[in-house]
Amino acid sequence: MKYRSTRGQVKGQSFESVVLEGLASDGGLYIPEQLPALPSDWQTAWAQLTFPQLATELISLFVGTDIKHSEVATLVEKSYGTFDTAEVTPLVDLDRAANTHILELFHGPTYAFKDVALQFLGNLFEFFLERRNARKPASEPTHKITVVGATSGDTGSAAIYGLRGKKNISVFILHPEGRVSPIQEAQMTTVLDANVHNVSIKGTFDDCQDIVKQLFGRPAFKKEHSLGAINSINWARILAQITYYFHAYFTLVRKGVSDPKPVYVVPSGNFGDILAGFYARSLGLPTGKLVIATNANDILDRFVHSGKYEKNSEQGVLATPSPAMDILVSSNFERFLWYLARDHEVPQSVEDQAAREDQAGSVIRQWMEDLKTSGAFAVSPAALEGARQVFWSDRCSDEDTYATIAKYYAREQPYLLDPHTAVGVHVADKLREDIEKIGGGVHTICLSTAHPAKFSEAVLKAVHDDGKSLDFQSILPPPFVGLLDKPKRCLTCANSADAVAQLIVDHQ
Repeated sequence: MKYRSTRGQVKGQSFESVVLEGLASDGGLYIPEQLPALPSDWQTAWAQLTFPQLATELISLFVGTDIKHSEVATLVEKSYGTFDTAEVTPLVDLDRAANTHILELFHGPTYAFKDVALQFLGNLFEFFLERRNARKPASEPTHKITVVGATSGDTGSAAIYGLRGKKNISVFILHPEGRVSPIQEAQMTTVLDANVHNVSIKGTFDDCQDIVKQLFGRPAFKKEHSLGAINSINWARILAQITYYFHAYFTLVRKGVSDPKPVYVVPSGNFGDILAGFYARSLGLPTGKLVIATNANDILDRFVHSGKYEKNSEQGVLATPSPAMDILVSSNFERFLWYLARDHEVPQSVEDQAAREDQAGSVIRQWMEDLKTSGAFAVSPAALEGARQVFWSDRCSDEDTYATIAKYYAREQPYLLDPHTAVGVHVADKLREDIEKIGGGVHTICLSTAHPAKFSEAVLKAVHDDGKSLDFQSILPPPFVGLLDKPKRCLTCANSADAVAQLIVDHQ
């Protein structure tokens, strides 16, 4: 199994190298050179597997000879042993009459979906470093890695909990000052392990993400400090998340649903969560549609409706009740765009597959340059139609976010949604008629990305404005009790790649 960059100038990379490198040297994102084939009997052979067993089988398809099957199994068991349920990502009913379910992705250490990927990635970093150091001559220096990441809230805490205390790994997490929830900030800044450094940046998440990309774009700095990526630009993040799409499918099968072809509705910001669904579908997972659900920061929704990918630069990033989705540009979208370019933008006269893939890289480079210089690019009608074959999309206003939380909490059997999940559920409700037209008693699976206790302000506003009462202390997970009162440590830094680079040098 080898990997290539979406921008076409890096190929033939091993799984280990793309995990440790994160971002390709040409600025692109790594994707498999060829998708592996599922076993011919996967629907029967995997039907009764536990989540860790299923993850082991799927991940092993993508690692080549870099990791033995037994080693993958050990890493997976270690990663998901930290979750509070053996199911890891349980599927629960939200509306039985409408065949609507919630895929709860918030049962990890930080109560957010990012734990599914980052518990695994943290152990993967440790595994590769330990193996490299065990094999190196005694005269060579110890292999270390400096993990640098940006967060809009959940990635930071999940990365920190996945990497805290790990030998030979330093962690620097950038977050936008005042743009994460108090619980999210406390989850990060109350971790006092010596290898963890929280950095507050005066700006937006996009500013933080741009700084990270700039640092990875400095070859000398990247090499000197052995930079590693934990954002979803790292392929291992996407890979780990593919599992819960298959797990949800098999859960429906075990519940007696015959030949399910579910519609997955995904609250979407940086596009990583739903991209994992795209790869699951591409591998052969029966899927009705993948539905992108955005908040007011709707670059993805606008693309699906217009074919134009355009920054909303005048209004900038809007602050919403679902802050983890408050982005200007969805960096992971580049991976999906590569497939659109290969299949629809490269002239059909180019029949050689390798040539088509190389030309797709050229198309991506031009699109990314256009985005950088003019703030927008447009795909062809054929490419747009190709995107619509896979994705539907809609958006949710702040008012509808609050109303959806209130609606489902007020039911006879209340279910408390966090504001991000509420975005997805609102879009699922909005598209109900279209979903039902798919036929066959289609099931809708809304991905729940975080525990509602992480967003107390939005949840309490929604419930109280609806005239209901909620004892918020009663829903707090035990680790959240007293969290805001614990000692904290956080660095502040100017909104500049140079300033962050110097901070990393000073704290190594």
